Amino acid sequence: MGNFIEEIIENDLSSGRVKDIVTRFPPEPNGYLHIGHAKAICINYYGTAIKYKGKCNLRFDDTNPLKENEDFCNAIVEDLRWMGWTGDIFYASDYFEEMYRAAVLLIEKGKAYIDDISAEMMREMRGTLTEPGKESPRRNRPIAENLALFDDMKNGKYNDGELVLRAKIDMASPNVNMRDPIIYRILKATHHRQGDRWCVYPMYDFAHPIEDAVEGITHSLCSLEFEDHRPLYDWVLTECEYKNPPHQHEFARLNIQRTIMSKRYLKKLVDDGVVDGWDDPRMPTLAGMRRRGYTPTAIREFCERIGVAKANSEVETGQLESCIREELNANAERAMAVFEPLRLEIIDVPNDYLEVLDFDINPNNENGGRRPITLSNTLYIEKTDFMVTPPPKYHRLTVGGMVRLKNAYIVKYESHVTDASGEVTLVRVSIIKNSKSGNDESGVKVKGTIHWVDAKNAVDAEVRLYDYLLNEDDGSKTDFNGRLNQNSLKIVQSKAERRLEEAQKGESFQFLRQGYFCRDIKSNGLVFNLIVGLKSNYNG
Repeated sequence: MGNFIEEIIENDLSSGRVKDIVTRFPPEPNGYLHIGHAKAICINYYGTAIKYKGKCNLRFDDTNPLKENEDFCNAIVEDLRWMGWTGDIFYASDYFEEMYRAAVLLIEKGKAYIDDISAEMMREMRGTLTEPGKESPRRNRPIAENLALFDDMKNGKYNDGELVLRAKIDMASPNVNMRDPIIYRILKATHHRQGDRWCVYPMYDFAHPIEDAVEGITHSLCSLEFEDHRPLYDWVLTECEYKNPPHQHEFARLNIQRTIMSKRYLKKLVDDGVVDGWDDPRMPTLAGMRRRGYTPTAIREFCERIGVAKANSEVETGQLESCIREELNANAERAMAVFEPLRLEIIDVPNDYLEVLDFDINPNNENGGRRPITLSNTLYIEKTDFMVTPPPKYHRLTVGGMVRLKNAYIVKYESHVTDASGEVTLVRVSIIKNSKSGNDESGVKVKGTIHWVDAKNAVDAEVRLYDYLLNEDDGSKTDFNGRLNQNSLKIVQSKAERRLEEAQKGESFQFLRQGYFCRDIKSNGLVFNLIVGLKSNYNG
């Protein structure tokens, strides 16, 4: 059984209302795409255009020159290509002549008028959800006068805000969007494609249905907040006399716990320097997720799992994380890195001792193979993997204890060194004979296994540990500012095995006992970003 959008499309195809499916993805180029947009991409492209052998246009809704630019357009195209989209690219600004003619047609039909009352008065006269609005004193301005004023607006004879063009619909409509909405305003600003050719620009609710009609869109699929705008969408298409008009259908938008889904607020984080640009790995932008190490296949899997619904809801962050974790668990190469290095010295081997061991590249991949790692007399282990006075059920190295070194040997504690403050700086161990991993004939049993890095073949690496940008919502904060997580980034200088020095930018690994990490695509040095931890708290 398909979702409700698939049912609509299949009914339209079987009834003959449409023959070929055409959808569109229409972002405004005033910022980067985020994970919420990924859902719309998957519905319009993968779930509809690809499934029904149609096409999905990318259309930039560039009707506001004050906020839009070509850099945002380029970033959006890059994100869509990364997500796997292919198709035609259109710009709303290419239809400005068409939109202007449609507006003139409305004026000629007595369906639109020029208004000069203040924005504040217009809001007051609009009414409320329970009270009808009041008609503007300019509502019955003669058609010829409206046409002349609209022409003057286009020719730059008025300043921003002096005049607007309003649709003449119904000030008593229970749908506030139908109470003579503004459909054109004056903006004397340079457009990123049209330059200074225009100084009047259409509003979104007027431009969008015309764009859909011009492109032959069959199904205009958008998020639920546009449901109340659908009567205006249909009104524009009818009154502007478009044949075979598209139909608008709404689906629930994506909301994820502890995730900012507002492009306006994401822009504020960038502008205020809270994050390092739109592609900061903490950002829920597709560029940020790509830099962090998420894959388009994991994002598409997430969108597939959450499905298409008619009612808004909030998704657990763990659902998204589980998709990338499952993919990387199956595909990512294993490696070892030590975040808080403590020197470990093996005392019963010579100083020039160097043994080559086999390391399993990925135990979940039968064809993953093995690669060599070296073991010398000096290693690094995690500081927390040795304790002089351990807590109960501590199964790592302790005074008098033993532990297995991953893919190597069981080692036994011999002694340790502390500095003036009492902090342990060195641990000395000896190897239990015949305890080599894969060929253990020692008869010794230990409960703990720890990872390590050969000090003589170690490289320095910067590891960036990310947490959510937002703290949990306890209901006490009214906006995102009060919920910002001041500890969303922790930088750790680490020791890593030399194999990681060869990692390609963007290549992902599982650091044993640490998590999944990706080599940063922008940094020149050896920098790894935390993608996701090893374990999930999600119970879905």
